[in-house]
Order: sequence, then C-alpha cells, then structure tokens
Amino acid sequence: MTAWEQAGLIPANEQYSFEDLAQLRTLRALRATRITAKSIRESVEAMRRAAGMGNPFTESSAVGHGTRLSFRHNGALVDPVTRQLAFDFEAGTRRQLSIVGSEGPEPDPQELFQRAVRLEEVPATISKAADLYRQILAMRPNYAAAAINLGTIHYNQREFTLAEQLYRRATEADPEYALAFFDLGNVLDELKRLPDAIAAYQRAIALVPQYADAHYNLALAYERQGHRRRSLRHWLTYVRLDPVGPWANHAKAQAKSILSSERLSIVSRAGRLVAAG
Repeated sequence: MTAWEQAGLIPANEQYSFEDLAQLRTLRALRATRITAKSIRESVEAMRRAAGMGNPFTESSAVGHGTRLSFRHNGALVDPVTRQLAFDFEAGTRRQLSIVGSEGPEPDPQELFQRAVRLEEVPATISKAADLYRQILAMRPNYAAAAINLGTIHYNQREFTLAEQLYRRATEADPEYALAFFDLGNVLDELKRLPDAIAAYQRAIALVPQYADAHYNLALAYERQGHRRRSLRHWLTYVRLDPVGPWANHAKAQAKSILSSERLSIVSRAGRLVAAG
C-alpha cells in the first residue's frame, strides 16, 4: 500500500473509497506481472496527458503487455508512452455476430466481469458479484480472472476448499498467471498444506522473479518450516523490491535476526548479499 502511495498511483488517505479499492485490485494484479511500479506510473501519467483523463484506471481498462502497460479505450489499445495503437485482439474476439432471437445477443463476458468487479467492492452486493462470476465461467470456463475473483470471495468467507478449486482452475486455464499461483499458495497455507503452498509460491516467483509479495509469503512459509536459511534470501529480495513500509520493516527485522542468530557466511555476488552454504 505504502509503495503504491509513494509511486503516486493511489492517494495517501487513512480511508479509501470504493474507487480506490477497485484501483488497488488492478494494481494487485499488475504486481504479478513483469511491469514495474515505475513503468506503471509512467504509463498512467502519459495516459493522463494524452487522453486528458483524471484516472486512467477507472476511465479505461489497463492491459499488461510484456514489461509495459497499455490501456483499452474507445475501441483501441494504446501504449500511451509511445502513442502507438494496436489491434485489440481480445475485443475483436468478443464482438462476434449472434443469431437474433427472442432472447437477444449473448452477454459480453468482459462487460459482465467489469460489473462483477464493481459489485464486489460493496459488501451488500458481493453475492451478486459471485453470481456474475459463475455466469462468466459457465460461458467461458477458462476465464482465469473470473475464477480468481470468485475464489477470493470464497477465500474471504473462509470457504477454503472452494477457493482452492477455483484458484487451481485459474492456474490450469492460464499456467503463466503468477497471481493465480500466489493466491493458490495463500489458500493452501490456510489449509495447513505448507509444502504445497511453498511449491505454489515458488511457481509464482519462477514466472515473475520480482513478485515481491510472493517472496514475502515464501519467506514466512520457510520460517514456519524451520528453514531460516532458505527464508533469508527471500526476505532480502523483498526488501530490495519493496524497500519502504511496514512489510519492508518486518522483512528487514527478520533478515537481521537470522543474520545475527545463525552462523552464516555472507559473500557478495553481483552486488547482492547472499547466504553461503
């Protein structure tokens, strides 16, 4: 949270609006990609200048492309930094002709997804959001983002078995989706299946090596297993990736504790501290 505030991507407030929470959801998903906070900030500022938007996250749809961030706006996919337009393949596949009948055209899964996200931000309408996610998955079984969001609803309701099923569904639908493996690790941790949780966190990090939150949770999992040496590297990596805020302070304290209590030989490799042995 603090890192996003310092990057200027969310306002520094004691209380957050529903719009802020929706934006945090988007940033959470982007954190599981190869796009850095600096690159996200540059793209947001460029989109504000190019399109005159106050908040590109709520006035358009953010799309990760490699290490850069594009926005879907007015039927086009634009990289605001380079001002380049790209053909929106996803939008093209969504706008298919349908046979006109008494029931009308089939609902657009992407539009349903956006409605569900808005409903999910209000506690009183979470059940309606869950129904929409189920409708999307019935229409498009491999819609990984819908599976993740529905899984998170069940996770927050402590329905961990259902959450695990949905997170696994997301990993199978998109094996390159780091966020799906991260969330799977979280629910496996809640189910006391620590070795499986560690494997899921490791997979998330293999997909996105700079995934700070996955390093943090993997370090915690290793410590609970009693493998403090293994956790050290991930505490240090987290601090390097996200050096400011309460989580960084905790990671620094854990690393310091390990270094002071364990007889570890520290060597310098490419300017980074690592544990020998």
